Parts: sequence; structure tokens; C-alpha cells
Amino acid sequence: MKLPNSNRVAGLGALMLMAGLALTSCEEDTDGTPRFEAGTPVATQIMPDSAASGSVVTLMGTGLGDMRTITFEKQDVPAGFQPTLNTDQALIFRVPTDASGGVQNITFTNSAGKSTTIAFRVLAYPSVTDVSEYNFTEGAVITLTGNNLDDVTAVAVADSVKGISDPATIISKDKKQLVVQMPATKLTRGTLSITNSTGRIRSRQEFVNMDLAYKIFTDTFGTGFENASWGDAATVTMKEKKDGTASLTKTYQKGNWHLAGLSNWSQPIAYSPEYTYITGWIKGASADYSLYVTTDAGKGGFGDYTEANRIDVKAGVWNYFKIKLSDMDFWLPGKKLTQVGFRIKGPDKQDETFYFDNIMLVK
Repeated sequence: MKLPNSNRVAGLGALMLMAGLALTSCEEDTDGTPRFEAGTPVATQIMPDSAASGSVVTLMGTGLGDMRTITFEKQDVPAGFQPTLNTDQALIFRVPTDASGGVQNITFTNSAGKSTTIAFRVLAYPSVTDVSEYNFTEGAVITLTGNNLDDVTAVAVADSVKGISDPATIISKDKKQLVVQMPATKLTRGTLSITNSTGRIRSRQEFVNMDLAYKIFTDTFGTGFENASWGDAATVTMKEKKDGTASLTKTYQKGNWHLAGLSNWSQPIAYSPEYTYITGWIKGASADYSLYVTTDAGKGGFGDYTEANRIDVKAGVWNYFKIKLSDMDFWLPGKKLTQVGFRIKGPDKQDETFYFDNIMLVK
């Protein structure tokens, strides 16, 4: 059956109207960003008025809905934000990770290039994520890697319980790196107290004063110590070193389950509860291995494998270890310590060579 011409025209008109509505709907939907006039923005309040990087901050005011950029004044650091969360009276954003510490203006600019600013204090406490060395002597230079280090004004080796704080010398500094020269101190070990314009923190890392530690091996064998290895001898080499001039190297032969050993038959060490840690560095071999600390003063005897004494050593890099003696089978009260070793299970595929440096007992 044929429709009259008037009905066909009406039907075509309805289809066109529906298509037009669909297109309009698609155009308005876009990315979901609310549509606001790009007028003159006015910032009236920011909450909170100070915060650390990563914190959520809310700007209050008028004409804020069409913002396109947010910039922190110091070093022109941009802040990311999600436009779909904005209203004309409120703008939510986070303090950027790279924002410099201190009071500064934040500038908010809309699509028309119109801006408003408001004062804000970035809380940028110093942080240390990595260090070049955990051991030090008077005058040693240590590099600290982290964040918010460019405005550091003071560094000290400190122990709040003992009430000791000995200032270090700042050699150089930038945002991510701080180089310091360590002081003379009566502390056997301590954290670093680091102060910048935001405030003061204590480093998570603890540093060992080699001048007051009992040295088993540093650049050479400690007083009275000598090689006591199984299989190939452990020898002093200048080929590799963590610092100083030399390290101790040992080749573990394939399938022999040998150990790198050091003995002090002439001057065995009397037990003292003041000794708290064994610490040192081990450079790994061609693959990841586990080495087991063993002594002749523990329950198991020299050459044993105790899981609490295990050190996981990554291949090809220097690995730092500091193990609490009370957590190990290391030294029974009343016994004298004569032998210290590092034993391996295997290696099964080939001979493997390790390097040892700055092996010490620390109070």
C-alpha cells in the first residue's frame, strides 16, 4: 500500500529531527567536560592552604569551570587535574610530585588566557631513597639520592636517645641529590638528621662508623685475621672494591659447597652483648645466589646452614647487608669468636667468584 505524499513528508521530517537531536547529543557529550563560559576567574580560598606532594587540594571561587592549566610558581611546575570534576565554584587537583617547597603562588588559567592566583605553601620535606655507602669514616663523602634536597640547610649524624648530633658538611645539592662529608663522631652508628625549608626529618637509613667498628676485613684482613676458606683460598684483590683500595675475593668451585672463611686464632674475640650487628658488602657472581653466615661460636658450628643467617646476593652488583646478631645463630654468650665464614650451596653449573668488603661487627 502506498502512503500519501503528505505522510511521506511528515515521516521524513521526523527522521531528520531525530538525526539532528542525535548529532546535537553527540556534540554536547564530547569528553564529559562541563561547559562553562571563559569569564574572569576569581580565587577566594584554597583548602588546605599547605600540603605535601600528592595531596588533594580544592580551590574555591567563581569562574573556575573553564580552567585549562594549573602552575606552581617555583620552577613553573604544572599540576594535573580532571576537568570533569570541576564546577564553576570549585576546582579539585593534586599537589605535583616535583613541586618545590615553600610559600608560592599557584596560577590558574582558562581557555581565554585569563588567570587568577592564590598563595599556597608546599610541604616538601627532604627524603632519601638511596645512598652510595652505609659505612663512613671521618671525612668520607657520601651521596644521598631522594627528593627535595636542593634547599637543605643542615645535615648531622644523630642519635636522639644518646643526645648526640654531629654536623656533616654539605658539599653540593640539587633537587634529587645531596653530597655530604661525614664528621668525626662518638656514635658507633646513627641516622642522618636533614633540615630544609619545610622542616627536619631523620633518614630511614642508618650509617655505621667504621672508626669505632670491629674490623674483620676492610682493605685488608683485620688484626689477627687470616684466610680460613675451604677449597680455593680467599685472597685480597685490587680488581674490585666497594670503597678504599681492595676487597676479599673467593672462587667457589662447581659442586663443592665451599665457604669463604676468616679466622683469628691468635686473638679470638670475647663475647660481648654490646655487639649488635654484622655488616658488610658482597658483590654477586654470574647469577643470584644465597650465602650463609657461619661461625664457630654459634649453636650449629662452623660450616652450618642456618636460614636466619642467609644473605641473598644479587648477581653482578654490590649487595649491602646488616643483620642483627640477636636474630641469627651467630654467637652464644660465653663463647669466643674465632672463625667467620660465608658458605654456599653449590654452585652446580660452574665456578662462581664473589667479592667481600667492609665486613665488620658493630655495637
